[in-house]
Amino acid sequence: MPNSPAGAAKKVRALGLVTIIFGLIFVVAGAVTWGMVSTKLAAENITVSEDAPMFAGATVTGPLEAFVQADVINHHAMEATGGKTYAELGREDPLRQTAMTASFLRSSLFTSVIAFGVALFAVGVGVLSILIGWALRLVGAPVPVAAAAEANVVANE
Repeated sequence: MPNSPAGAAKKVRALGLVTIIFGLIFVVAGAVTWGMVSTKLAAENITVSEDAPMFAGATVTGPLEAFVQADVINHHAMEATGGKTYAELGREDPLRQTAMTASFLRSSLFTSVIAFGVALFAVGVGVLSILIGWALRLVGAPVPVAAAAEANVVANE
């Protein structure tokens, strides 16, 4: 009986197991990505500027420090260029190199912030998948015949 309730329950339990496995993969991948990005940032020995509103003097190892340092770099570059961006500076302006370097540094830091966000998203999807898989396994769990018969007798009384 391929379409029996017992067969359907087995399929639901199998789907639950697959969902849990994929959830675990997502959690591990997200955690490894977070750790790798954090390690690589720490290896760069970037220190948050002393005039930063938060994390002053801290080593950049996480998304918040990276975001704050990128903002400080932008502030310093805008001060140095009189409020002009790289695109607004003339080709011969010596400050154009400063603006370009600041732009590259900010882009690199923002890329790490995005990588942290993707890693956190993967962990969140993984945890949610594990919970959904667990729920599917519970829904598909076989009900012992004696308990089902007892529930039926109680319901008929």
